Amino acid sequence: MSSPLYLDNAATSSPKAPAMRSAILRYLDDVAASAGRGAYREAAIAGEILEDCRSALARLLGAPIPERIVFTLNCTDALNLGLKGVLREGDHVVTTWMDHNSILRPLSHLEASGFVTVTRVRADRDGIVDPDDIAHAFTPKTRLVATLHASNVSGSVQDIAAIGAACRERGALFLVDAAQTAGALPIDVGTLPIDLLAFPGHKALLGPLGTGALWMSDRVDVAPLREGGTGSRSELAVQPGFLPDRLESGSHNLVGIAGLLASVEFVLEQGVDAIAAHERGLCERFAARAKAVPGVTIHGPLDPGRRVPVFSITVDGYDPLELGAHLDAAYGIKVRSGLHCAPLAHQTLGTHDTGTTRISAGCFTTLEDVDRAIDAVEEAVTSRGTSDRRCPAAPST
Repeated sequence: MSSPLYLDNAATSSPKAPAMRSAILRYLDDVAASAGRGAYREAAIAGEILEDCRSALARLLGAPIPERIVFTLNCTDALNLGLKGVLREGDHVVTTWMDHNSILRPLSHLEASGFVTVTRVRADRDGIVDPDDIAHAFTPKTRLVATLHASNVSGSVQDIAAIGAACRERGALFLVDAAQTAGALPIDVGTLPIDLLAFPGHKALLGPLGTGALWMSDRVDVAPLREGGTGSRSELAVQPGFLPDRLESGSHNLVGIAGLLASVEFVLEQGVDAIAAHERGLCERFAARAKAVPGVTIHGPLDPGRRVPVFSITVDGYDPLELGAHLDAAYGIKVRSGLHCAPLAHQTLGTHDTGTTRISAGCFTTLEDVDRAIDAVEEAVTSRGTSDRRCPAAPST
């Protein structure tokens, strides 16, 4: 079998930033203390790591006040905080059919309990949502629009500037799920009309799993979902009212944050504009080659300016799960097949019954890697032919 080729970066990036591992080991070997929990040297260093990472994220996002970035368990945790910490009983929320279950499920729970009402706006067959359709979904009770920046299924990028402008015009808040774009596309919260930005540390930021954050504008007051020790104002019987402590209870994941600091510094050194340009080139190569293979359908926009390098394909004669397993067994190519935690997105694309095979590149992916993946798909098509025969439906993943 060929050497492994990892193309599941939409799930988590691999490889990670070059200095991430050494930063984690340095923390474990030389620090191994909790931030804000002691007056000794190692505790102070842990606090510096924590705040240096917060400041690095602020530079990356153009955030003027680092303290308005709070660390979370992951992007899902950040989204739950952004949704449940902002919404009030009786509010109306707008989201879309392209969104991930990390937005859809919390909103469905709040809706089922009668706490809020929800409108889900449809997208076109490429997974692009018209900002006017979102604007038309507003009601007098609309408090929040929550949607993704780029799809983890189709790769389609939404016009968050136009959506945010519609929110500002109507007095609503705007929560953006940047799971697929933080570190991959330029995001300047200082100029974009965004109120909350949730993102993971382990995808395009090239950091470790178990890291994430939520940025909040000064237009929004987020209530804590949990209370507890913060290392500050311990004499109080209630949660401190200042940020970031108000929203950061318990000991931080300093192992992860130390690695994330090194990873964010690497992304800053490379430059997000340069990373985005490189990944546009990967999109161009993938689309040009894949659309020329008989029996292969790309589900999402072909225009590299309207997507990130997350490609969902179906291949005549193959169930998506079978194709994914074949690419791994025969070629060492690691991809993900199924519904990708986004069932409404697959309904939009017409792939809900079987799902798709998702091939997702990252900043370390090369044009040669893309060619190798398409060569493998082409060989798979040739070996089976392009009949319409399909295997049983893949299980949802």
